[in-house]
Amino acid sequence: MLTLALMAIAAILLPYLLRTENELRIRVAQQGLSLPDGFYVYQRLDERGIRIKSITPAADGLVIRLDSPEQQLLAREALQTILPPGYTIALSDTPAPSNWVRKFARAPLNLG
Repeated sequence: MLTLALMAIAAILLPYLLRTENELRIRVAQQGLSLPDGFYVYQRLDERGIRIKSITPAADGLVIRLDSPEQQLLAREALQTILPPGYTIALSDTPAPSNWVRKFARAPLNLG
């Protein structure tokens, strides 16, 4: 009985735990190029009606978070025409931590 209840709860919560962010990663593929400016990328995508959640620098490039998978594909197509050759624009399916995981990670541990 308990096992059946746990399996039912897991089946209900699984889609929420396995959500993915709609991200693009821009990396420099050709030596001598620098990363494009995040504000420039934002302006060019915004001109095309692509809704952007955030653009953040990462160790190996720029990470662009978008509202939906459709926006992600549109942004990738637009960036391939906006940016000169020498950049890779990859779709990223990074799992997004759920809200309770974020809250737990930010909460300080009070031991003792």
